[in-house]
Amino acid sequence: MKLVHIAAAFAAFSALCSAAHAADPVEGTWLVQAGTAKVRVAPCGGDKAKMCGVVVWMKAPNDKAGQPQKDLNNPDAAARTRPIVGLTMIRDFKPAGAGRWTGGKIYDPSNGKTYGSKISLNPDGTLKVEGCIAVVCQAQTWKRSS
Repeated sequence: MKLVHIAAAFAAFSALCSAAHAADPVEGTWLVQAGTAKVRVAPCGGDKAKMCGVVVWMKAPNDKAGQPQKDLNNPDAAARTRPIVGLTMIRDFKPAGAGRWTGGKIYDPSNGKTYGSKISLNPDGTLKVEGCIAVVCQAQTWKRSS
């Protein structure tokens, strides 16, 4: 009888631990609206309480010379030689509820600018990504990818 109670307690504890470590619905790999890149969204490496996203795929990963596309428009000249694949594109989002994150930054390598940003899961399972300047925001819809 004790063994049954111990097994039941262990099962309940395991379920509780799994729920505590469940992934947020924004986690995963997303195809950006233009279809030109995929971004993997996951807890930030240095701060697991925040969400970040790294470019993991590009439709055109290489330049005309066959070299990896670089972050050529970065305002920091020292960063212009870094490849875009592997680049942290979104960072430092703080939780604002299940599937909603605010207070983050999004970097646009096409113009070298960084914007205030928020992300949220849409009811249809897509990801709404907003970049804002002051109170004006522009949104994109990203689709889940593999």
